[in-house]
Amino acid sequence: MRAEIITVRHVRVDLAGHRVLDDVALSARPGQIIAITGENGAGKSTLLRCLAGLQTPTGGEIDVLHGPPADAAAFWRDVAFVADEPAWYPGLGVREHLDMVLSVHQGGRMSAEAALSAVDLAGRDERHPLTLSTGQRQRLSLAMALIRPSRVLLLDEPERGLDAAFRPRLAALLRDYAGEGGAVVMATHSLDLAEACGAVHLALEPAS
Repeated sequence: MRAEIITVRHVRVDLAGHRVLDDVALSARPGQIIAITGENGAGKSTLLRCLAGLQTPTGGEIDVLHGPPADAAAFWRDVAFVADEPAWYPGLGVREHLDMVLSVHQGGRMSAEAALSAVDLAGRDERHPLTLSTGQRQRLSLAMALIRPSRVLLLDEPERGLDAAFRPRLAALLRDYAGEGGAVVMATHSLDLAEACGAVHLALEPAS
């Protein structure tokens, strides 16, 4: 069995004097999908930010790819994170955003054409992202994360804005990513998406 590339041990987070996470544990191996579920305020997004090195835990230990997560170039070479909508570049169309990702990472998991097809944006490649619908922009954000090489994919409510018909396609894309040896950790309100991905569940309860 392949060793874990993500481990979380006894993590707690206090924000503004309020306990957001308390004694949380998680582990993920290459090829595994973890679905973090729970009601609003349970700390799902906070835990993802900790995994991304964007939030420092008050206590406990986090290891991502055999070291502490850090908001640094070396870390982001192997980790992709989809959370809030990105700042879209003025003057760049949909296809050009994907081409830019491929250029920065000197190649990718798939071509821009394949990514556009995978997220049902073929034929919209010359449009600026801000002219797209909310769901289409979310699909572009996912394509920009999935097109680049990475070993860990962190997703904060990837189903946000997506119509129900696209969610099985998203589940298939995440299964493909995991099938290539990547680890996925996603915060989600969609139990159907988690089930379709074959994800291992981590249910968070609001910290007392």
